[in-house]
Amino acid sequence: MGEPPGSPMPLHWSASRTGRSAAGPRGYAGPVITLYDADRCPYCARVRIVLAEKGVEYEPVIIDLDDRPAWIYEKNPTGRVPVLEDGAFVLPESAVIDEYLNERYPEPPLLPADPGERALARTLIFRFDHLSKPYYAVRRGDDNARPHLDEQLAKLDRLLEGQAFLTGAEFGLADVAYVPWMLRARDRMAVDLHPFPALNEWVEQLAERPSIAAEIDVVAAL
Repeated sequence: MGEPPGSPMPLHWSASRTGRSAAGPRGYAGPVITLYDADRCPYCARVRIVLAEKGVEYEPVIIDLDDRPAWIYEKNPTGRVPVLEDGAFVLPESAVIDEYLNERYPEPPLLPADPGERALARTLIFRFDHLSKPYYAVRRGDDNARPHLDEQLAKLDRLLEGQAFLTGAEFGLADVAYVPWMLRARDRMAVDLHPFPALNEWVEQLAERPSIAAEIDVVAAL
């Protein structure tokens, strides 16, 4: 996600931090990839979580969303982050980046092996705007939007009553696609998740994962 415009900086430039290692048990080696990132952006959080789950080291380049450098438009014509740079390969769009990383670094897999279950997970990601539209309306202060947000939270709650994760039996990309907004709704917008017990339990369960715990810390520092 992003907002509006500034001269090229070196790739290691960072407004708030100089590097981040997501190396975990797998510790994928090779050239360090670059993530054009913004702490406050939940779309960037999706990519940070996947990189952490995969144990991939990366170099963050922090973009000030209130004073966007002109050169970011060379990476992505919309000027939005996240943007992933893997050698000469440059890729925008968080959901596409996450799919790319899941294939580029196959362990642990973040989509089900079963084609039907995989398709359902992708469908949930594809329909994410059903949640994001009322979420951002509530964040803008639209009082009429809260019932619509609650309706979408209730749908997720019903889904999680029948399965452990949004992706299915195992944690995966559908969970990654939604959890950054749940954390920000709960911790920054005072949205009470307790009326949605399965959804609340899911968030609490995910908080035990190091990748999500790190994102909770990011949200707390905003």
